[in-house]
Amino acid sequence: MKRRVVVTGMGVVTSLSCKVDDLFDRLCAGESGVHPLRLFDCTNFKVKFAGDIYDWDAGDYIDRKEIKRLDRFSQFALVAGVDAINDSGLDLSCEDSFRCGVILGSGIGGLQEIETQIERLLHKGPDRVSPLTIPKLMLNAAGGNLSIRYGIRGPNYTVATACASATNAIGDAMKTIQYDEADVMITGGTEAAVTPMGVSGFQNMKALTTRDGDPGQASRPFDADRSGFVIAEGAGLLVLEELQHAKARGARIYAELIGFGASGDAGHITQPDEKGHGAAKAMSNALRNSRINPEDIAYINAHGTSTPLGDKAETLAVKTVFGQHARHLKISSTKSQLGHTLGASGGIELLVTIKSMERSIVTPTINLDNPDPDCDLDYTPNQPCECRIPVAMSNSFGFGGHNASVIVRQLPNGKS
Repeated sequence: MKRRVVVTGMGVVTSLSCKVDDLFDRLCAGESGVHPLRLFDCTNFKVKFAGDIYDWDAGDYIDRKEIKRLDRFSQFALVAGVDAINDSGLDLSCEDSFRCGVILGSGIGGLQEIETQIERLLHKGPDRVSPLTIPKLMLNAAGGNLSIRYGIRGPNYTVATACASATNAIGDAMKTIQYDEADVMITGGTEAAVTPMGVSGFQNMKALTTRDGDPGQASRPFDADRSGFVIAEGAGLLVLEELQHAKARGARIYAELIGFGASGDAGHITQPDEKGHGAAKAMSNALRNSRINPEDIAYINAHGTSTPLGDKAETLAVKTVFGQHARHLKISSTKSQLGHTLGASGGIELLVTIKSMERSIVTPTINLDNPDPDCDLDYTPNQPCECRIPVAMSNSFGFGGHNASVIVRQLPNGKS
C-alpha cells in the first residue's frame, strides 16, 4: 500500500511578497506584483513590464561570500527552502539524512550567469571566464546547494519540463515518499530568467505581452484582451512528509497530497494542443491516481498564463474532464497577479492553493474585465470568493508539450 504524504512547511519568494501569509493576504486584496521592469535597462525592448524582484537581498539567509557563488535562481530556492523548513518545525540534524531528499524544478536555471560569462568570454577572453560558471548555471545547483546546507543525502535531482517543472518535481517527491524511498522531501521550483536574453527570447517569439499603460493590468488570463504572459521570477518550496512521520513529531499539517498526473502533447514545441487533450489527460490521470471523482474537486488553480491559445485550451480541457461539474468549479489564475514565474510557478501556485483551502478563500483572477466567450467558466473575476475547499487541483503546462496536475485535500484539524 502506498504511504500517505502531507505538506508540513512552505516558503516563497515572489515580486509581491516573500512571506506566505503576507503573499496570500495581498493576493486576496487584488494586489499585483507586476511593475515596470527594473532589473536592467529595457529602453530598447518591446516589453516594459515584469514581475522582477528588483530589490532582492539574500543577506539575511546567505553569507555574503556564499551569495557570490550562487546564481540568482539558487538564491531564491535557498531562501524559500530555509523558510519552508523553518515553517515545518523539522530539525533535519535529528533525521536520518538518507531518508530526506530534495527534488526541485527549474525550466532554465542559471541564465544570469550564462549571460555574464559569455560577455566576459567575448570581451576579455577565455581565461577570464569564472571557474564558478558551471557550478552556478547548472540546473541542479539549487537543489544541490540546499542539500549541502542541511546535510540532506537522500534522493536529489532536478526536473526540467519548462513551466511544468515545479509540479513535476512535486509529483516525483510525493511518489518518493509514497514508495518508501524517503520520509521527508523538500520540493517545488525556482526560476530567475528576467534577464536581457530571457526577455528578448520570449519577446521575439511573441509569448510576452507588450501592453502599455498600467503594469498591474498587463496579465489578464481568460480575458478577451489578453495578449501574452508577463515574465516573472521567484521560488515556491514545500516540505513533504510521510503522514505518520509528521504526526509522530506533532507537526502542523497543511494538507495531504493525494494525486499527481502528467502527460505530453507531442505536438508543437511551444503551442499547446488546441483542444487541450494533453492537459485533460494530465488532470484525468491525477484524478485516477487520487482515486476520487471529478465532482470531488471544488477549486482549480489554473495554469492561466494570459496567452490566447493557452487559456482557451485549458478551458476546453477542464470541460472535457469535469463535464457538467466544470460549471460548478471555482477556478482562478495566480499569474494574473504575479505574472508567470516559469519553472517556479507550480510550487508557488500549490502553496497558494493550500492557503486557499486553509482559509476557505479563492484568490481572484484580476483584470478579467471582458471575458472571452471561449473561456466561459467561473474564473473568480476580480474579487476573492469565500468557498469551502475540501479538495483542490493545481495545473501546470509547459513548452515542449509537458502537462502536470497535482491534487491536495484537507485533513480536518491536521488529522487523518
